Amino acid sequence: MPRGDKSAYTAKQRRQAEHIEESYESQGVPTKEAERRAWATENKMSGGGRKSGSGRGKTTSTRSQPKKSSTRTAASRSKKSTSGKTRGRK
Repeated sequence: MPRGDKSAYTAKQRRQAEHIEESYESQGVPTKEAERRAWATENKMSGGGRKSGSGRGKTTSTRSQPKKSSTRTAASRSKKSTSGKTRGRK
């Protein structure tokens, strides 16, 4: 399978990538760049082509959620640290 071959992707993945590509193009991104970004986005969302390799991987519903933004994690960390302040050494 040559690099860039899309035969390992399901029809749903191809359809989603097409919609993502159209969205990027409507934002003014050049066609080739929009296609590249669309497939990168689809790979990130679904974990790559589902029809190749050993097994099909986890379903979308059981796959872990995307990472929280750093500002959210920092905010939750600061809330925790204020409640239980530790004393310094004597």
